[in-house]
Amino acid sequence: MQTQNFSAEDEQFMRRAMQLAHQAELEGEVPVGAVLVRDGQIIAEGWNRSIITHDATAHAEIQVLRKAGQVVENYRLVDTTLYVTLEPCPMCAGALLHSRVRRIVFGAPDLKAGAAGTVLNLFESEAAYHYAQIEKGLLESECREQLQQFFRRRRQEIKEAKRQQQTDGGNQSETTSE
Repeated sequence: MQTQNFSAEDEQFMRRAMQLAHQAELEGEVPVGAVLVRDGQIIAEGWNRSIITHDATAHAEIQVLRKAGQVVENYRLVDTTLYVTLEPCPMCAGALLHSRVRRIVFGAPDLKAGAAGTVLNLFESEAAYHYAQIEKGLLESECREQLQQFFRRRRQEIKEAKRQQQTDGGNQSETTSE
């Protein structure tokens, strides 16, 4: 795995992935977006949809692989590049290996579940039967900030909901005791 000097085209596709991550956030999902590209053309896009679909496998990368497989009518997505705002987890890394994506470019590292070098590296495992080129850190600070803002806002919303529940609970006990 390496940190690269990225092209303007790489940045353009990662910015598109960030727009898709924003779409995930609008749907109440963790803001992760992904774009799969072949020969400079987007063949599939996706964003996290696990909450809305009640599907633990509905990560952005999996959404992209499913759509791309239908577009190219093959699960093998050779000669493609995946741009994703957050480092793939073990599930997604496994799916990317199976699909034969050639290059994976991610923005922010996943400090808890990153499977492309941060916590573990499934792409360099001796058990891997396919090797992908992993490039990290494209628009890293922007991708990380997008996620951090989401989680800060989510924690604040939870805090406010608890405060409101305590306030409402206190009022209910007063009225029910009369």
